[in-house]
Amino acid sequence: MQLLIRSARIVDAASSFDGQVCDILVDNGLIRQIGNNLPIDANVRVAEADNLHVSLGWVDMRVLTQDPGYEHKEDLTSVCRAAAAGGFTDIAVLPNTQPVVDAKGTLGYIQRMAEGQPVRVHVIAAVTKKAAGEDFTEMLDLHHAGAVAFSDGNHPLQNPDLLLKTLQYLQPVNGLLMNRPEETLLTRFGQMHEGIQSTLLGLKGIPALAEELMIERDLRLLDYVSAGQTETQEPECGFSPALHFSTISTGRSVELIRQAKAKGSPVSCDVAAHQLVFDDSALSDFDTNLKVNPPFRSVDDVRALWDGLKDGTIDAIVSDHTPHDPECKNLEFDQADFGIIGLETVFSNAVMHNQDLPLPQLIEKLTTRPRQILRLPVTAIAEGQPATLTLFDPAGSWTYDRTFSKSKNSPFLGQTLTGRVIGTVHRGQLTTTL
Repeated sequence: MQLLIRSARIVDAASSFDGQVCDILVDNGLIRQIGNNLPIDANVRVAEADNLHVSLGWVDMRVLTQDPGYEHKEDLTSVCRAAAAGGFTDIAVLPNTQPVVDAKGTLGYIQRMAEGQPVRVHVIAAVTKKAAGEDFTEMLDLHHAGAVAFSDGNHPLQNPDLLLKTLQYLQPVNGLLMNRPEETLLTRFGQMHEGIQSTLLGLKGIPALAEELMIERDLRLLDYVSAGQTETQEPECGFSPALHFSTISTGRSVELIRQAKAKGSPVSCDVAAHQLVFDDSALSDFDTNLKVNPPFRSVDDVRALWDGLKDGTIDAIVSDHTPHDPECKNLEFDQADFGIIGLETVFSNAVMHNQDLPLPQLIEKLTTRPRQILRLPVTAIAEGQPATLTLFDPAGSWTYDRTFSKSKNSPFLGQTLTGRVIGTVHRGQLTTTL
């Protein structure tokens, strides 16, 4: 069945139609024709809306599925439906399931369960067995089985020798190591950002230093590995970092990565969308839906994150989608688990709280850059290219009155938001929120 996207403004710097309002005809999973006033046959499905924009399909680099093992919180079907509702055509899922994705059997289970879903699921495999930070997994086998990257996910790599050897081990296959920077001995029992607010609220703080020390350490190790590299492999995507920092949160972290990039280090990073919205003053009501790790930092840190997005230091915006059931959240603040669901609200968060980041640059953080980092094919909105697209209205308002996630741990439920997803096109099929 054919699909005609009518009068949509194309947002894709790599497309010759960038910035133009055009019709796009999709047939058999490919973009067949782009033009104005394209004719409509009787069997053509039409997608149209006021202020319609279209870009390459959005990619979320950090999603916790909870499947296998914790399907009462989320399963692969519900997480894919939530992702599509949020405008994503591709998601990269963390290995922190039960069992952990540390062997081909679990990786294959996720790949099989993801077949036929409205989004494409890419699996991040564990660096160490059970993500315990001790013994290596069979990373080459997992790489050849389809793992797009390696990370212990919610468990930062504490052992510097493990991180060093992983970088060396993945180098011949142009593999990617992702690490969430946190020195856990400095954050034990921490509940929120360490500062004036944590003192006023009587909560143990999580110092910014814990993140920044790990970034400094990892960058030094990356320099050590890069110095011993004898041959530089030019990737097809044109940008292929060896080390990726997940969910950075402080201004000093941004500056450290900015300096590393300036001297040519193969490094990239992302920020969670909710980190662009809240600072630590938001926790004054002890809302456990706002308890996240890394925690909300200071107003100055939030400003520095936006500056990092604008100058290209921060490559991607992620949801850090972490579903939890009420038993994990309806507790005293210090007893509640960290994490919020975010797949459906990433775009609205970025639009509503935007600090002068142009829309094309914002879309790049959801499309081209994540694809390059994960070594996924980077295409353009052009005739003959695969039709993997996101339809949206950056000025449209909508009410977040329900979620496709099995969990409800979002501070945004019930609110009216700006930045509306109209639908996605994946494998030629339209999934619409209309």
